Amino acid sequence: MNTPPLAPEELQAVTGGPWFSKLSSPLQGAILARATLRRMADGEQLASRGAPAEHWCGVARGAIRISSVSLSGKQVTLTYAEPGTWFGDIALFDGGPRTHDADAHGATTVLTVARAEFYALLQQHVELYDALLRLNCRRLRLMFDQIEDLATRPLQARLARQILLLARRHGIPEGPDGTEVRIGLQLAQEDLAQLIGASRQRVNQELKGFEREGALRVEPTRLVVTSRQKLLAIADR
Repeated sequence: MNTPPLAPEELQAVTGGPWFSKLSSPLQGAILARATLRRMADGEQLASRGAPAEHWCGVARGAIRISSVSLSGKQVTLTYAEPGTWFGDIALFDGGPRTHDADAHGATTVLTVARAEFYALLQQHVELYDALLRLNCRRLRLMFDQIEDLATRPLQARLARQILLLARRHGIPEGPDGTEVRIGLQLAQEDLAQLIGASRQRVNQELKGFEREGALRVEPTRLVVTSRQKLLAIADR
């Protein structure tokens, strides 16, 4: 295969990702050479829970919404995979089905590596085993952090930490001095509530409080961090 015709900013998002950028140049080139480019419209499905695992995926633009269905039949957002994120390797390793639904959130560009190509990469580049082990260790640490937050931190602190995380992953500097950060991901308050396991009403109340403290500005479909320091202070309460 030829290297996918990624736009320059998409290629930078992939190669500059915190995990991918630490791979050797030969391995980076091999992954890109075996990947297929897929451009997705908002809401288009990438994978469904219970389906056989056929691809390893990397996000180059936009975001992939990872979700599940509650006992009541409601779709619940668990996280968003941002540009530079690779996922889908767990099901390819253990042979199990996909664990969650994955859909495009906004216009999204994804690189997909087919199962056979993924195994070929592992055979030809032993380095990839260690790299994926480190990646999954990081995922596990993040999962434990989230469990700890749910068990020990009040809603206000959990919400502030989640907004800081979104700002780091999807932030766009704004203002004359670039101190304000707009979260580029379009989120309804219900989406934000699902990410931290709370009700939309409680999240709405806390966001208004963040605005009063000068930490945040709430726009119809966007959040703007106006003071990272104040938001950090709220997260540490």
